[in-house]
Amino acid sequence: MKLKSILTFCLISMLLSCNAQTSKNIKTVEVPAFAKEIKTTQKPQILDVRTPEEFNQGHLEKALNIDWLGDHFVQDAEKLNKNKAVYIYCRSGKRSLKASEKLAEMGFKKIYNLEGGYQKWTAESNKKQ
Repeated sequence: MKLKSILTFCLISMLLSCNAQTSKNIKTVEVPAFAKEIKTTQKPQILDVRTPEEFNQGHLEKALNIDWLGDHFVQDAEKLNKNKAVYIYCRSGKRSLKASEKLAEMGFKKIYNLEGGYQKWTAESNKKQ
């Protein structure tokens, strides 16, 4: 009886821990890996999911702004190529992770989420100068 309870507990714990993981299509990467990916990819799909106001204050070169909090995120994201990698970021990484999960649900195959977002990107860039 005790063994059955322990096995049941272990099984439930494993199932719950698997549900908390993000999609296998999403890789959250640090600034150097993200920078390398967008530099070595031909015509990368770079997606900034911050508000237009945040985007206008500064953004990555060639980034497309589709506001995660806006009314047309899904509609605008549908215009991207689902079979090509998407490089996504926001201010700190929280919105972009949620947006990445939505993109994975929509059928996007390869999603790179920038760890720490634009804040970390600019902090790392300032270190190099």
